Amino acid sequence: MTPTDFIHFNDIVRHERPVSFALMIKPVGSACNLNCQYCYYIEKAKLYDNNEPVMSKTLLEKIIIQHIEANDRQEVSFVWHGGEPLLAGIDFYRRACNLQKKHANGKTIYNSLQTNGLLINEEWCDFFNNNNYLLGISIDGPEDIHNCYRTNKAGHPNFRKLLKNIELLNRKQVAYNTLSVVSKQSEGRGVETYNFLKSIGSRFMQFMPAYDIITNNSTETLAPWSVNPIKYGEFLNDIFDLWVTQDVGKYYVTLFDAILAGWCNIAPGTCIFSDNCGDSLTVEHNGDVYSCDHFVSGKYFLDNISNKSLRDIYMSNKHFDFILNKRYSLPRECLSCDYYKLCIGECPKHRFGFDSGKVVRDTKNALCEGLKLFFAHTKPAMLNMQQLLEAQRPPADIML
Repeated sequence: MTPTDFIHFNDIVRHERPVSFALMIKPVGSACNLNCQYCYYIEKAKLYDNNEPVMSKTLLEKIIIQHIEANDRQEVSFVWHGGEPLLAGIDFYRRACNLQKKHANGKTIYNSLQTNGLLINEEWCDFFNNNNYLLGISIDGPEDIHNCYRTNKAGHPNFRKLLKNIELLNRKQVAYNTLSVVSKQSEGRGVETYNFLKSIGSRFMQFMPAYDIITNNSTETLAPWSVNPIKYGEFLNDIFDLWVTQDVGKYYVTLFDAILAGWCNIAPGTCIFSDNCGDSLTVEHNGDVYSCDHFVSGKYFLDNISNKSLRDIYMSNKHFDFILNKRYSLPRECLSCDYYKLCIGECPKHRFGFDSGKVVRDTKNALCEGLKLFFAHTKPAMLNMQQLLEAQRPPADIML
């Protein structure tokens, strides 16, 4: 039995509403100039026999045409990702922009790009500014935190080179957010990490927990870089306590915005806390399409755009099952949780646990206890900000 065998009325409405989705494009697949220990994408090269050439000009145009045509709304979002997407070269993105303009058909195009930042130079900065790109820069925190698991192929650190490039972004006024992986090395250092990110000019921050399974000789164990769930909750709480007293409306943390939205009963704006997954598709360098870049494997392969259009892939039953599975696969414990409406099980990639040392899948979220710690700790302030919004006052008034 699949989720579509017992969908709710709201799910039918969702499926029948105007089509609108973001597209994550992997122009070089998993190819990267780094070899981060916790990277979930490097191993995807095995799907293509370690042969991931830069996306062809023909395929690039086909993807752009299909994505613009597939969206019923006037705003169309392209997300360029990797691996390291800048390895495709600046001419690739110049061509992409020209093709977007050529095929826009009156629609407004938005581009964002996630990068490790090491290839950025003045030419890239001018390109990003001239074409209104929003960058996501991967930086985990102060030097020892960042360099702990993020090294190049030779095992060398990259923090100081990245910091110089971030200084260039600031000087050239390129719009960017920061994405920081919260690992074992980050434990107990939430405030330090937050203040560091502020000091380098980041005003929009995303914190992503590293909590993974590794397989060695058919034995599955918890990856050594995985953050302790309780320590993850404490990390978030420490940042929140500083933010809510000093920085509301000045600095923005994606997680805090999403949870406040949940308390206000509005869409959280981030997939991990949304009711369902699937408001985007991921397309590989060769046109293979998946529902999510965290689920790129044979089991989750949807189709190739040479065989079926992006719109038809998005509307397919297999993708719709993926959309609904986030909610319908939740254990009963989650459904009765006081924080169900905020969490909805967080990201399905974290739904695993251990029983007698063996991995058990399709459980509640492995980070559950840390998330509950965060939800409970921040609830009073979140409800205060909710009341401010209902009174048509800014959440920043909580600091008065």
